[in-house]
Amino acid sequence: MSRSFHRAILGISVAVILVVFLGAFGPPGVSASQNDGAYLQMSVYEDVLHKIQTDYVTTPNIGQVTNGALHGLLESLDPESSYLTKDEYATYLDHQHEGQAQVGLEVSKRYGYGSVVTVIPGSPAAKANIEDGDLIEAIGGKTTRVMSLAMIRLLLEGKPGTTVSFDLVRPGDPKPDTITLTRTNMAPPALDVRQYKDSSVLYLKPTVLTQDRVDEVLARLRAMPKDGDKKVILDLRDTAVGSEDQGIRLANAFLQSGTIAMLAGQTVPSRSFTAEASQFITAAPLVVLVNGGTAGAAEIVAGAVLDNKRGEVVGERTFGEGGELKTFDLPDGAALLLTVAKYETPDGQKIEDKAITPNVEVAEEQGQLSIPAANAVKNAPAAQPQQQPDEQLNKALDILKQKSA
Repeated sequence: MSRSFHRAILGISVAVILVVFLGAFGPPGVSASQNDGAYLQMSVYEDVLHKIQTDYVTTPNIGQVTNGALHGLLESLDPESSYLTKDEYATYLDHQHEGQAQVGLEVSKRYGYGSVVTVIPGSPAAKANIEDGDLIEAIGGKTTRVMSLAMIRLLLEGKPGTTVSFDLVRPGDPKPDTITLTRTNMAPPALDVRQYKDSSVLYLKPTVLTQDRVDEVLARLRAMPKDGDKKVILDLRDTAVGSEDQGIRLANAFLQSGTIAMLAGQTVPSRSFTAEASQFITAAPLVVLVNGGTAGAAEIVAGAVLDNKRGEVVGERTFGEGGELKTFDLPDGAALLLTVAKYETPDGQKIEDKAITPNVEVAEEQGQLSIPAANAVKNAPAAQPQQQPDEQLNKALDILKQKSA
């Protein structure tokens, strides 16, 4: 057999061993029969590669076949886990020292392609009318189907002022559009704050859950009057940026006790994040708004509110994202980015696998307003007559009208 064939077998074998035997010689719960099964699968891979090499219609590029197999192996686990070839990993490491200007897209993988999770308001992507659920078919002429999620995210970032071109497929339109955007250093969108006078509702929309933005939300909650009929709408629709620890911190503001989230994996010690009474701020009636662009830290907040019955969660099923990644170097210079633990709701549901389903489901209308009626004051924008009312927000207001502090 050729050297390239042997290298292919070695590459796949190493990847399988790392995935299956993570945690040295059998992590807790891995039986001898499972180990035997892994070795059997490596034998199957060898047989398949051998048949491809000897019987395929043309002489195959075994390296490309191997890379495709490894990409598929990792993506079969979850969207975040990725295989990086030697060249991709070198680019990935070099990029850590370059500028990280963005176009305003949070992406994952769906249907094998890059998928838009959410679009940052005011960003180049938002100005190009890119929307949640659009598929990035190719970047720079190369299909995202053969790219790891890590590389897709990497290619969208770069130095300020540089451009990136990609083919975008929008729902209902099979013909892709070629979009060219200029990367820019973007400040996180400001916290959107509104007060609905007739229902004494404080509306807060943090588009990102960074430490600074969560600090602002907590400050607004602390500033609420201690008396009177005060209520809160926390709008986490299209909130997909932020760290899980900030999601836990924000949830704690509404929970005086109870479990906020859990973290579990084969080799990662299980952790339970419990609400601290000292970090609790308000018991005001609460509604959390979510949609398909709600991901990561924002899902931790929604899951904690829902499972602790602290308030209502209104809207649509969230995206489903939340895990810890670890990098494993491979002998040939390639690497695995592997999810080693996943966040769970207090009821034990893995967020990345199940997402968060609202207890009050309301479909999101296209082109809906960000506010319902003219009773919102402060920094509310003027209504556009051609747009549809925000039924999710209207529902949240209706729910809170029935509640008293």
